Amino acid sequence: MTSKVICIVLGGGQGSRLSPLTATRSKPAVPIAGKYRLVDIPISNCLHSGIDRIYVLTQFNSASLNKHIKNTYHFSSFSNAFVDILAAEQTPSSVAWFQGTADAVRQSLHHLAVHEFDYVLILSGDQLYQMDFVEMVDQHIKTQAEISIATIPVHVNDVPGFGILKTDENNMITSFVEKPKTGFEKLVSDVSPQMEAEGRIYLASMGIYLFNRKLLYDLLIGNDRTDFGKEIIPQSIEKHKVVSYQYEGYWTDIGTIPSFFDANLGLTDDIPQFNLFDKNHIYTRARMLPPSKVSGTLLEKTIISDGCIVNAKRITRSIIGIRTRVGFDTVIENCYVMGSDNYQTLEQIKESHESHTPVMGIGDRCHIRNAIIDKNTYIGDDVTINCGEKLEDGDYGSYTVQDGIVIIKKRAIIMDGTVI
Repeated sequence: MTSKVICIVLGGGQGSRLSPLTATRSKPAVPIAGKYRLVDIPISNCLHSGIDRIYVLTQFNSASLNKHIKNTYHFSSFSNAFVDILAAEQTPSSVAWFQGTADAVRQSLHHLAVHEFDYVLILSGDQLYQMDFVEMVDQHIKTQAEISIATIPVHVNDVPGFGILKTDENNMITSFVEKPKTGFEKLVSDVSPQMEAEGRIYLASMGIYLFNRKLLYDLLIGNDRTDFGKEIIPQSIEKHKVVSYQYEGYWTDIGTIPSFFDANLGLTDDIPQFNLFDKNHIYTRARMLPPSKVSGTLLEKTIISDGCIVNAKRITRSIIGIRTRVGFDTVIENCYVMGSDNYQTLEQIKESHESHTPVMGIGDRCHIRNAIIDKNTYIGDDVTINCGEKLEDGDYGSYTVQDGIVIIKKRAIIMDGTVI
């Protein structure tokens, strides 16, 4: 039945919580796991579920996202499949940018009208999970739901950070409270014995919605409601059949720097909660890069992406992104190094040495800990990052600090001997 589904991936707003990673790119275009982009996660889930008509909605810094989509998702000329960008645009009927999730979908409905479909799947562009949407669609049809919401059991300590749903014995959603701070004991729902044993007895909205086509149009056309979570969903519960699709696998919202950092480093665990090596792999751009070359380096719980040249002394619990160059005697601990978009030529490297400026990548004898190194950075020799007392949060020009994590900005130049 997924052939009757069309998908909309919400690219999010300005992405200020992921700043400075979103300074020059939209949130869905932020690199993850060394070689992918955030947008690859929902798109891959869709493609593995047989949903191959996908729109990605965005309005901020969309150039790199457009390029990634264009270079990645190609389908046969004999297929109706597509992954297209819908950027916010001014039209005679709408001169404003997207005002929220519901408004973004409303402004894009005329693009959907040329297709045949019965259901609209709405996804977020900043979550890490693996889900078979076939099961969600099947339950939606079987229960004759008008709206299905994917939910995940959470612990009482997590309740204030989510929209919490209350369900009855038939998985019908009877109430919804957005990020309750107190008095949420009455929102306990039926969950599986395993979830109950773990104390995860509250159902949180995952921001994944499945709408019947007609109802979605009815809810959006001719009104000014702008947000699904705050307006559309709560107002629909009393009037329409809204059903919970309970999911118990790994899922995390990676909309902040700490959650983004933890989600990436979690991939280096012996048995990570998110399995990169599953048969339902993540699709991304096919790059014709050489294999990585490692010389004299002790690697422990580290992911090395394609095309890297690594001469480091030791790398521990880190992700090394594509085309990364790491110099001799360097130590990297608990870091996500995003890599580079291109290689420097031998002539450029020679010029850098002669002018005593850093070469792209990470130099010799560096010690870097608890950091995110954005793309195309130039870190010189004998640089020390985040190896002393905890740093104060703030923006320091070429880098920022958030919750003890140092983020070296894209294209930043860190000169030899710098201590951060």
